[in-house]
Amino acid sequence: MKLDRIHHVAIIVSDYEKSKDFYVNKLGFSIIRENYRAKRSDYKLDLKLGDCELEIFGVENPPKRVSRPEACGLRHLAFYVEDVEATVQELSQLGIECEPIRVDDFTGEQMTFFFDPDGLPLELHG
Repeated sequence: MKLDRIHHVAIIVSDYEKSKDFYVNKLGFSIIRENYRAKRSDYKLDLKLGDCELEIFGVENPPKRVSRPEACGLRHLAFYVEDVEATVQELSQLGIECEPIRVDDFTGEQMTFFFDPDGLPLELHG
């Protein structure tokens, strides 16, 4: 077996329009397709960033994400950026706060975290 790459990551959001605005207008994902699924009474938004796709499912009244203590499952999404400090400044101008920049103990590279509208941790790694 040969797995080539990750095709997509899927997340469930509590406020579809707010999350769509965050990922598209603030983080710069491009829309591949957007569909309302009447049988499920939800929205499915397919986004693209580089070679990876992000599926956003707008579901009515999803259970809250367990964040602390951390639970089993998806821990965070990480984005590679050329300049962590510059990206933090850009996010700040959009009203998105980041944790203090720190250095990864194993790679020696800069990193920080910020959060999507539902509190999903998002990492910047340079």
